[in-house]
Amino acid sequence: MPPSQKRARRYDPARTRSAVLAQFAHVRAAVRTLTPAQLALPTRLGDWTVRELAVHLTMALSAVTRNLELPEPAAEKPDLTLVEWPFRTADRAARIADDTKALAVDHSDLDALYGEVAGRFEELVPGAGDERLLPTRLGVMRLADFLVTRTVELVVHTDDLNEAAGLDIPYDRQALAACTRLLADALAEKAPGGSVEVRVPPFAVVQCVPGPRHTRGTPPNVVETDPLTWIRLATGRTEWARALDGAKVAASGERADLAALLPLMG
Repeated sequence: MPPSQKRARRYDPARTRSAVLAQFAHVRAAVRTLTPAQLALPTRLGDWTVRELAVHLTMALSAVTRNLELPEPAAEKPDLTLVEWPFRTADRAARIADDTKALAVDHSDLDALYGEVAGRFEELVPGAGDERLLPTRLGVMRLADFLVTRTVELVVHTDDLNEAAGLDIPYDRQALAACTRLLADALAEKAPGGSVEVRVPPFAVVQCVPGPRHTRGTPPNVVETDPLTWIRLATGRTEWARALDGAKVAASGERADLAALLPLMG
């Protein structure tokens, strides 16, 4: 079935909003504990330090409020769907890096920045309609869809922060689920088909890759992994071969090699 004919996955906007705030709160609590030495540590994100990564995490929420404060686009419908969003992000990487460094220079008090961003989000977002169109930097999106993308930003960068600073920041279950599902659906969008079944228990199962479509019984081509490994694969934090060698991914069948399709996000 062509991607355009698939029924889009539905997300509960209230639960998504709560998940975004819950994950942000987890990160804020951890950032409060960081020492100057930890804040100066390098990260796997180019030349960013832990402090710059912590600053960047606030942009997951401030992007929502910034767009809500702009005039609503005159368009009758979005020009960017949720499942298309992951493929647009790489084009903005340089601009995002510049914005992050500027924000880090302007805000010496991280906890004050987190408090300001969370307060503004809680003030503006609950009163906005789920269908409200936002003029995001990647295209016009529904507010409800844009909030789902925030779970990706928060979960992915929480993992980056855990890795860089040796932390154990928890993942809100709903945020982790939404992030996992969106990236799984993006794979099915990139490689439409039914010859491979990708399982990321307990959150997602998708079929993808052109070829014979499986309908009953055990699929001949199966990929299975856990949510964090899937997210790292989809965002380029780890490589397919490394995940296989480390037994983080189980792949069976002659078509069950996703190396050429990953990562989905730059």
